[in-house]
Amino acid sequence: MQGLTGFGFGLTAMSLWVWTLEPALAAPLAVFGALTGQLIAAVAVRRGFDLHRLLPFVLGGLAGVPLGIYILPRLDVPLFKSLLGALLVVMCPLMLFAARLPRLAAGGRAADALAGAAGGMMGALGGFTGVVPTLWCTLRGFDKDIQRAVIQNFNLSMLAVSFASYILTGIATRQMIPLFAIVAPAMLIPSLLGARVYLGISDTGFRKAILALLTASGVAMLVSAVPILVRRWT
Repeated sequence: MQGLTGFGFGLTAMSLWVWTLEPALAAPLAVFGALTGQLIAAVAVRRGFDLHRLLPFVLGGLAGVPLGIYILPRLDVPLFKSLLGALLVVMCPLMLFAARLPRLAAGGRAADALAGAAGGMMGALGGFTGVVPTLWCTLRGFDKDIQRAVIQNFNLSMLAVSFASYILTGIATRQMIPLFAIVAPAMLIPSLLGARVYLGISDTGFRKAILALLTASGVAMLVSAVPILVRRWT
């Protein structure tokens, strides 16, 4: 997912790690893995960047990261994952099967910054930087190269800021280094394979792939989170 779409490691990893890892460990691992994937993608898929288009997303993201860092130790992970999963499962199929997606121009750069703020906050919560900005870019009607350039550069900057914040606040510790050493090489070959697929895919195929993968991630998050909530409430 990371190599093909430019995001997705956090969504996939957290839906599995929630079963066995505490949020304080899972979140740094997810952010580190996503950051590693972004660095690989930046080398494998070079799409440059349009600073004018990217800047609102990044500025919004920088405002969102501290909020995510603040929320992380207080986060109800199963509830968060169930709400996010439900959002993806409802919205993405509607967008996937729509005969013609609406192209939104309302809000302009302020709306881009708001999407970036949501991405920055969610990135700090576990590497989910790309979800909201990707959906927003899809609704904006960006073609695949423009969207990839925005999402790839936005994710790279937000994940770097999030991971640096984890180090500065003590969320990421030296004891996690052996686990980081496992995650990094595990990202290498799959990210490169995904990047190869991306280079040969059409705009329509790219949009369908993103929305289908987001839907699958939403289902995985619901499967992992809802049973926990059911047991808690019963």
